[in-house]
Amino acid sequence: MNIKLKFSLISLVLIFLFQTSFSQSLSELDKKKVLLPNGWSLTPAGKNLSIGELPLNMAVTKNRKYMAITNNGQSTHTIDLIDVEKEIRIDSIVIAKAWYGLAFSKDDQFLYASGGHDNKVNKYALQNEKLQLVDSFALGKAWPNQIGTAGLDLEETIHNKLFVVTKEAKSLYVFNLGTKELEQTISLGAEAYACKLSNDRNTLYISLWGDKKVLFYDIKSEKIVQEISVGNHPNEMFLTRNGVYLYVANSDDNSVSIINTKTKTVVETLNAALYPDSPSGSTSNGLALSEDEKTLYIANADNNCLAVFDVSEVSESKSKGFIPVGWYPTNVKVIGKKIFVTNGKGLSSYANPFGPNPVDKKQLVLSHKADVTKPEKVQYIGSLFRGTLSIISEPSVTQLGIFSQAVYKNSPYSKSKELLADGEPGNPIPMKVGDKSPIKHVFYIIKENRTYDQVLSDIPGGNGDTSLLLFGEKITPNQHKFARDYVLLDNFYVDAEVSADGHNWSMGAYANDYVEKNWPASYGAKGGTHGTSATLKIGNNKDGFIWDLCAKHNVTYRSYGEFVADDFGLKPRLESLKGHSANYAPYGLGVRDTTRFYQWKRDFDFLVENNAVPQFSTIRLGNNHTEGMRAGRPTPFAHVADNDLAVGMLIDHLSKSPVWKESVVFILEDDAQNGPDHVDAHRSPAFVIGPFVKRKYVDHTMYTTSGMLRTMELILGLPPMTQYDAAATPMWRLFTNKPNYTPFNHLPVSVNLNDKNPANTKLGKLSEKFDWTKEDAVPDLIFNDILWMGIKGKPAPSPVRAAFLKINDKEDEGK
Repeated sequence: MNIKLKFSLISLVLIFLFQTSFSQSLSELDKKKVLLPNGWSLTPAGKNLSIGELPLNMAVTKNRKYMAITNNGQSTHTIDLIDVEKEIRIDSIVIAKAWYGLAFSKDDQFLYASGGHDNKVNKYALQNEKLQLVDSFALGKAWPNQIGTAGLDLEETIHNKLFVVTKEAKSLYVFNLGTKELEQTISLGAEAYACKLSNDRNTLYISLWGDKKVLFYDIKSEKIVQEISVGNHPNEMFLTRNGVYLYVANSDDNSVSIINTKTKTVVETLNAALYPDSPSGSTSNGLALSEDEKTLYIANADNNCLAVFDVSEVSESKSKGFIPVGWYPTNVKVIGKKIFVTNGKGLSSYANPFGPNPVDKKQLVLSHKADVTKPEKVQYIGSLFRGTLSIISEPSVTQLGIFSQAVYKNSPYSKSKELLADGEPGNPIPMKVGDKSPIKHVFYIIKENRTYDQVLSDIPGGNGDTSLLLFGEKITPNQHKFARDYVLLDNFYVDAEVSADGHNWSMGAYANDYVEKNWPASYGAKGGTHGTSATLKIGNNKDGFIWDLCAKHNVTYRSYGEFVADDFGLKPRLESLKGHSANYAPYGLGVRDTTRFYQWKRDFDFLVENNAVPQFSTIRLGNNHTEGMRAGRPTPFAHVADNDLAVGMLIDHLSKSPVWKESVVFILEDDAQNGPDHVDAHRSPAFVIGPFVKRKYVDHTMYTTSGMLRTMELILGLPPMTQYDAAATPMWRLFTNKPNYTPFNHLPVSVNLNDKNPANTKLGKLSEKFDWTKEDAVPDLIFNDILWMGIKGKPAPSPVRAAFLKINDKEDEGK
């Protein structure tokens, strides 16, 4: 098998040439640059149209007049109809549930669309530039029946079939288009993403998202006749007009496999990342060929760009460059000389126009002048992101050079950063991977779902809005003491939107495309799985999580409650955690966090006595999540105060132990979804505590979840796991090489931890309708209102989402 690996790095010589000759054009792109809360930037090329939430797929009519887009986010699912020539949206219909699958009939009169976890395919008539539901094909009963319709395709000429592949059911469903009869169901062995018919209409190609395979299904014999190994997480596919070459995007490998369908071999693999041998983080998940089929465009979701290849001679493909698009591009189509790209998260993390709107010279609020930057009246972060459709003219060689420069400038990631991070000589945080640190023991505490303003806005010196304060110093005295005695961080942002992606980001500096594309519908009560925290293999990062990294590099580690099943640590979900977890209560609001502290203390003291304290410990303390106003359960104040006390007691005990002089503690929220913040929904409380941490210091540096992980990795001598922790700013500025070994004395609670919510209240009855046994099982918009009304006695204010405008690269550094 002749496999050649091609890489999409543009030569630095070319970049410098274009930078000199066309700086004005690059400057024009820079004028609309938006700095995202994860540290990456956007300078989207072309025209951008506002569409629905989380667009995943586009289908184009055979006459090239219309394009349909399926939008699959947290709130309302829709299908948009676009006039291709006019480049406008001419219709948008609501669909109860949708997900990816989309195809027009050969006569362009009908559109078939996946019904998501309603487990059906809907058939729409296209008449007078409108879509109208006329029929449906049922795969089975709706969720919780685990089927999950995904990709689909039609064969109307010879066999008259509708083919549908599924996620949870891991199967192919074959319907008779005329009778609507379900004729066959075939197990595929793994979650599927897309299916595509061969040109002779006798073979169906199926990408196995949950595996590393593309299957060939023979329609005549009704059997799988071939398995071809490709990259990890194969998803979107594109077939050339002659039917010879099948292009397959591999999201977890940053790559595209090119299959010769005649020889049934992979003849070439294209690396779509910005640099060679990059770790996970590009998320290649969409592709299309130009009209002459000489140029391939690849949507890199987590690099916010298209990678462009010259594929005029297969097996001798060459990189041409990159095109900057919006946030998390999911799909690409080419019609004539125009490139159409769906951006799953739109163009920014928005400010809410109905909330406070502060302006700071370093963090300016994006003006709401264009339709693409006007969110609907929403509060919940899951439904905040409005998808966009980028429409870009095929660039000339010169323009592509300029675009390529913009993409590299937008990315904080580079290969050099993998082994050499920002820092200063002599700092306890090494700059070079593998260099020694005076810190030997890292303790990592993961909490739940709070914003900075909810907890710390009452601290002087920080950028806080006290009108949004819920759990101030009276409720969280220990966290306030951390911020005052050690470092106040008022510019820390979680990389995640919710807990589903939050725990993967917190433990792996990445959430793969299965998690990112499925949690919105799941959180929107539309069914489905999202695979977080190793609950599904398909949701795991390709190279695992930080414990896997520790195991690989002989760093000792232990987990208390994180990625552990609900049986007190005896059944960890990862192989790497077997034998590395303690008898410790996993997440559950029926157990106090102070109880968990004593469980940790018992295990920790045993390890100290046996000189066996691991180098790295993860500790989950999540009762600050609260149970709203659920009758007879602890009040929100009691839950948060219990959490604060537990964290304070843990730091107290650790600081008086023999390992304190060589220890550091990092504390963050896995996400910040449960409340408002006047800067951005991702801004969250974070704390760093230890002898080598500066005292009474305020650090306004922009940090992220991935940056905290990178800091821990550098201490432990570990390389980064993904492009995101490689790119992130380490937290070296808040460390000192002059340690202060003074122990921490925790503060007592001023809240009765036995306080219970009253019975027979409206909020209590509303709270009883929801499942509190799992994190984020309660719709966040309702949860936030319950919490605010229960505490404040008035409706909750709208959370604010800010867009960060990067004014000056040099001036912004370290700010």
